[in-house]
Amino acid sequence: MTPDLVLLGNLLVDDVVFADGSTRMGQAGGAMLYAALAASLWGVRAGCVSLRGDDYPGAALEALRSRSIALDGVHPLHRNGVRTWLLYEGAIRRVIHRLGCPSHEAVSPEPAHVPAAWRTARAFHLAPMPIDSQAALVRAIRAWEAPERPAHISLDPHLPVTAATLARHRALLAEVDAFFPSDDELLLPDAARDPAAALASLCSGRLRFVAWKRGAAGGTLYDARTQRAHAWAPRAARVEDPTGAGDAFMAGFVSAQLERDDPAADSVERALRRGVVTASFAIEAWGADGLLAATSETARARLAAWAREKVRS
Repeated sequence: MTPDLVLLGNLLVDDVVFADGSTRMGQAGGAMLYAALAASLWGVRAGCVSLRGDDYPGAALEALRSRSIALDGVHPLHRNGVRTWLLYEGAIRRVIHRLGCPSHEAVSPEPAHVPAAWRTARAFHLAPMPIDSQAALVRAIRAWEAPERPAHISLDPHLPVTAATLARHRALLAEVDAFFPSDDELLLPDAARDPAAALASLCSGRLRFVAWKRGAAGGTLYDARTQRAHAWAPRAARVEDPTGAGDAFMAGFVSAQLERDDPAADSVERALRRGVVTASFAIEAWGADGLLAATSETARARLAAWAREKVRS
């Protein structure tokens, strides 16, 4: 069966170091782990495309299978994969590859790794990977999509967006529909002073949405179709671990875009609320435990409850 959403990226082992000195070592990680679990909360059939190192925890893969997430596109690397330090310093997260690991390019999927039956999927999301790897995948996806019904393509950067890299990013982003940079990835001058102008400067071609994810500060989404900026505030029942929140937010937002055949579903604010709710499950427990404990019923109940509170306020 063809997934609704094909997630392309890395399955990494993370050693997490928080600002208070606490650590979580040897955690199953990678943006796809969080994004796939998050998408499943909204009834989205997800499939993962990646190269799996021999050291990747098998329990995490079983957890994905338990949510009916397809792993036909996960290929063995036949050696240990990438292990990273995730260092949280205030609002900034730094990712440092540990010594002795294969290169990021070596563990990133290529178009040939995407199962043939999946190439007609309705949506594709590219997790952080080297920009040349992302560009090759975007070119392939554009070649596969039907002109009368193009796929929804979204992208999360690995290369920070700076004045020096802006031209490279614009060329790639013109071929996708949504872009999800975080605070440590969007480093344009004056972005904090005038978010709408900074996000609008990235838009050309088919790019409609730029969502600047700012963690505890919420974020700003720019819609190039309406030329409007939408701010969102964060919300959570509790905060234990911010890892995976941005990936969960993306999955919640994209899940709403997959319902675009329903005229009532074409609401940016609705998609943002779904993103915030999804992220709230990711951050209320360690690693992926919060998303694993959540269900479609609890997600929809939280979305409805928070929407009612917003109406009353």
